[in-house]
Amino acid sequence: MSLLSLISDLLRNIRQQKLRTVLTIFGIMWGTATLIILLAFGFGFRDQMTTNMRGMGDEIVIVFQNRTTKPFQGYGIGRPIRFREADAWYLQEQVRGIKHIIPEYSRSLVPISYNGKQNSPNVGGVYPIYGEMRNIFPQPGGRWINDRDIQERRRVVFLGDKIKDILFGDEDAVGKTVLINQAAFTVIGVMEPKTQNSSYTSRDESRTFIPATTFSTMFGTDRIANIIYTPLDITLAAQVREDVRIALARRHLFDPTDVDAVGIWDTTEYWEFMHYFFVGLNGFFAMIGLFTLAVGGIGVANIMFVVVQERMKEIGIRRSIGATRRNILSQFFAETLLLVSMGAITGYLLGWLIVQAMQHIPIKEFVGTPQFTPVVGLVAFAVLALVGLASGLLPALRASRLNIIDCLRSS
Repeated sequence: MSLLSLISDLLRNIRQQKLRTVLTIFGIMWGTATLIILLAFGFGFRDQMTTNMRGMGDEIVIVFQNRTTKPFQGYGIGRPIRFREADAWYLQEQVRGIKHIIPEYSRSLVPISYNGKQNSPNVGGVYPIYGEMRNIFPQPGGRWINDRDIQERRRVVFLGDKIKDILFGDEDAVGKTVLINQAAFTVIGVMEPKTQNSSYTSRDESRTFIPATTFSTMFGTDRIANIIYTPLDITLAAQVREDVRIALARRHLFDPTDVDAVGIWDTTEYWEFMHYFFVGLNGFFAMIGLFTLAVGGIGVANIMFVVVQERMKEIGIRRSIGATRRNILSQFFAETLLLVSMGAITGYLLGWLIVQAMQHIPIKEFVGTPQFTPVVGLVAFAVLALVGLASGLLPALRASRLNIIDCLRSS
């Protein structure tokens, strides 16, 4: 049977059973739209959470100084562990599996002023690789701290975008001179605004950054606030953490099993959790969409069973003049797929329109905005194919297996 004949028969059936057919198509349409919207929300939520986490850095590990909680080699509990810059370089030499490692100086409530405007942010003393590790990038027209700043102990400062707004407002800050702790510093750059939902001192938008060597000279210290590193392979992150603790225990003389002597915040654990969490969440959404579509598929199957019953005489006549079981099966299966396709195309369009409309609702900061990605489209297509196959094959098999005599006897 030609495609034109199939469409003609389908339209005839729709005219005969208008309400039932419309409700069936609506079930497929709504199920498709629901599946697309749920998956789009799942992927949008995942992307927003990833963006939020990237605000602090990609797969970084922060090592904090703390106090001992176990006695060791004559030392009592409660002894403070204080890091120096050399500790970072020691770990770089002693621990395999570290890609980048840097010491970070930090001091809070340092006065900074410009033309009578003043603030007291956290000042960080950092090395050039810090910007890459922490996803801190300059706005156009400015730059980040470089190697010459470190070597020459330059008095240059990189401003968080919020600090820049407080001190300069709409005025361009790059090239201007500010006073930090009454010392003159030249602004070399302003941070590109970013989303950041976590930190270990304060948000980067409210911080200022100067060369680590300048910080050490200015404040007369080599004591650092913490050490930051990234592992070469995140699958070995747990082993690297243990090696870092053992190396520091050896250097600072504390029990290697004293996990509280130094704090280690491994953000790679969060990334692993996020991966499995969103696999589960999107799988759950896909199951809800599948069940919704399954209801529509049952409706399609029911209407096709009725159609088979109503067209038994026609089936008998076609079989008697030479139509094979395969011809009958193909005919009814194709009619079912056409019915499912009508609902699916409408559902795709409705789901896409709703996803696009949701882009304009201010919910991005909280749950992200739904994303109609190729993956969403492919998953929806796969589910639709499964539902179409299941709802079309059973009625078609029934039609193809009917006895010719029984069909011709039907009134």
